[in-house]
Amino acid sequence: MEETRLIMGMPITIAILDTSATQADLNTVFTYFVAVDNIFSTYKPESEISKINRGELLLTHASEEMREIFALSAQTKQETGGYFDIQHNGAYDPSGIVKGWAIRNAADMLKMWGFRNFYIDAGGDIQVAGGKNGQSWRVGIRNPFNRYEHVKVLVLTNQGIATSGTAIRGQHIYNPHNADEPLSDIVSMTVIGPDVYEADRFATAAFAMGRKGIQFIEKLAGFEGYMIDAHKQATLTSGLERYVLHQ
Repeated sequence: MEETRLIMGMPITIAILDTSATQADLNTVFTYFVAVDNIFSTYKPESEISKINRGELLLTHASEEMREIFALSAQTKQETGGYFDIQHNGAYDPSGIVKGWAIRNAADMLKMWGFRNFYIDAGGDIQVAGGKNGQSWRVGIRNPFNRYEHVKVLVLTNQGIATSGTAIRGQHIYNPHNADEPLSDIVSMTVIGPDVYEADRFATAAFAMGRKGIQFIEKLAGFEGYMIDAHKQATLTSGLERYVLHQ
């Protein structure tokens, strides 16, 4: 079963290949994403994050999910030398960590229900489990200069992959150490990690680092990266090649 719905301002696709999957299973996962959006959307005035930003809700009185995201964000800020920070211009925007976190939670739900072969794709950030027709999942890295072209096709099993960049949403990522300077050196940073939450948060931080972000990913155990700069040049971490599909 496979279905796509527009939630959180982006297409979210869930595909479950196990024959026992039902429409109710898909509905439950999509309902979870709607609930996440209702808590964390900075575009919804009644969301918890909007109330926190207006001073109407204290973090100590917020939901368990909100407190978890703030704790994970603080952890990520520390682990990235301050290149990941959900606070900007006096407001909080946790979108750089919420998406991967929500996808991983949704994947955990499917695993808990006994499903083994599925993928969840939310706006290009993907968690895969098992495989398709006895083979690993194939995931393409889009060319940021031509959205209809893949620069690489990767072979993944039980991993997450996330891309941060400016091709779709423009300049929405910033360097917390110099927030007023636009990030123009690189256009795309793709990260493979043990799960999509880990890949997503470190892809965001690595993009904020600019050209040195790929070096940061290189040093992370269990992660690989693929960076494309503004001059259309790609830089790969040393272990990424083993995931590339060679036809």
